[in-house]
Amino acid sequence: MDYTCQLTSEDKSAVVMIDRGELISYKKNKEELIHQKGDPGWSNSDTEMFPVVGPTEKFDYTIMTSRGPAVQDLHGLLRELDYDMMNKDESSVGYKKKYIRNTKVRNSKYPDQSTQEFVFWPFDFEFKKKYFLSNDALRIEFELMGEKGMPFMLGYHPAFRLSGNNTEHFTVNEKHISLQDVLDAGSAAYPALNVQDIILHKTSGYHIAMSTKGFDNLMLWTEVPGMVCIEPITAYPDITSTVLRKALFDSCLGKHHFEVLIRPFN
Repeated sequence: MDYTCQLTSEDKSAVVMIDRGELISYKKNKEELIHQKGDPGWSNSDTEMFPVVGPTEKFDYTIMTSRGPAVQDLHGLLRELDYDMMNKDESSVGYKKKYIRNTKVRNSKYPDQSTQEFVFWPFDFEFKKKYFLSNDALRIEFELMGEKGMPFMLGYHPAFRLSGNNTEHFTVNEKHISLQDVLDAGSAAYPALNVQDIILHKTSGYHIAMSTKGFDNLMLWTEVPGMVCIEPITAYPDITSTVLRKALFDSCLGKHHFEVLIRPFN
């Protein structure tokens, strides 16, 4: 069965391809903006991070909650769940995932990259991801519905194609960040805190402006010069601490809305 769907802008200048909820292509006037699976750097092109952002190995994969310990691997269990399509038309599509508390989910990192065969979370939640393609931009909306008081961190993890020549740079609140700065940060990712907007500058092709709502922070990650992940996050993980601080988690109010706008421009 083919799970891939295509979105096309009204003026036909932009085409987006989505595979089971994952953004695998965004072409503007035939220029590919998204990192392609199989290219060096990362095996995916986008994913979500929930209910934790960052590594958990040094916490023995255990997150303490008001309902006791929960087992989580890198970036949480949401990525291990499958999306169901809710609706689709020419330029938009919506997906959702639903989780029932304490359901054990097989961990795809086991056994090669993790000692934990299963992960679980002691709260019910539903997560929706919606794409809206216009002539000028791709808007991605996220809706979290969960039990009140549930602790959570949330991040979006899209990867963008680069030239491979290490010539790109970013501006955040007039601050200049080079691609080399991001490469030097390594697996920790480069933090850009208390910001909602960023611009990726290229020497050729489309530049990319990203603006966000609800996240309030960004981190930049890559280990190769041919791609970069620009990741909106609710909190930057403290990888130096031996304790996962409660202050990094938001408390669910029942329903939360988040938004990312990706706008290519010359």
